[in-house]
Formats: sequence, C-alpha cells, structure tokens
Amino acid sequence: MSVKSEIYDWLQCVVVALVVSILLFVFVFRVTGIIGPSMEKTLFDGNKVIISNMFYTPKQGDIVIFTKKSFDKEPLVKRVIATEEQTVDINFTSGEVKVDGKVLSETYIAEKTFRSYDVKFPVTVPKGSVFVMGDNRKVSYDSRASAVGMIDTRMILGKVYARITPFNKAGLIK
Repeated sequence: MSVKSEIYDWLQCVVVALVVSILLFVFVFRVTGIIGPSMEKTLFDGNKVIISNMFYTPKQGDIVIFTKKSFDKEPLVKRVIATEEQTVDINFTSGEVKVDGKVLSETYIAEKTFRSYDVKFPVTVPKGSVFVMGDNRKVSYDSRASAVGMIDTRMILGKVYARITPFNKAGLIK
C-alpha cells in the first residue's frame, strides 16, 4: 500500500468519525452546564452533563433540563416529582412529599422539604406538564413557586444521563 493511499484512508476515517460525532451531539446528545446549587447533593454548580430528548417521556425521579422563559433566561435543572394527572401534597412541618397519597423515599435530597412558596397544596399536575423540585430544597426555586409552576413537557430540553466533569465524579446519573 502506498503512503498516499494510507494517508487517504486515515483522513477518510477521521472525517467519518467527526461527522458521526457532530451528528450525535447535534441530534441525539447535548452537553450542558449546571448553574447554581439547587440540585446539590446530586449535581453541583459548574458540572457538565450529557442530556438527550430523543424518544424521551418524563418519568417520576428523572433529572431534567428545561427552559421557562417567564422565569429565567438560562435553562434550569430539576428532578421530576410528579407527571401529568398525579397529585402532589407537601407537609412543610414534617418535610414529607407525597405523590398520589404515597410518601416519596427521597434519598437524593440535601434536606427535607420545609421551605414553601406561594403554591397551595395539594395540586394536580395538568396534562402535558410535570411538577419539578431541586434536590437542595432549602435553596431551590421550583414548582412550589407559581413563578416557576408546572413545566410544560415541550419545554424539556432533555433528561440528564451522565456527568462528564469534574472527571473524578464522571458517570451515570440516577
């Protein structure tokens, strides 16, 4: 094999790999940064994560990135607590969150849900929406506040699948 044909083969492989990578990251996956402390102890300010919205339907417990133009210009990251037609009730004295009458086992939260905003509970999630809260309930501004409210599922940019930075904490997100 000649040197020219060897170089041509390598260039062809590199170009195909670049095109496939670009297509994957444009249409299948996105890399985005986490801003703020609302998801601590799961995700931290400055973490980079991989998200995808391909064939995605929100489920309770998923961590999602979404936009809420009426509230903030930057995408927000929160955990889905309830999906359409589920009822959420929060006891701000005991810190318990109930969905459809069952207390959630929330091992991922920084502390129980003692902070309330202006939404009165119980609330039922409308069709095509989700109820979200941050894992750091003390500082998270989320669906407990009418300014954020329920999130239209069409505004969800994707589910968080993995953390890629910092490298010592890289891995799949549960």
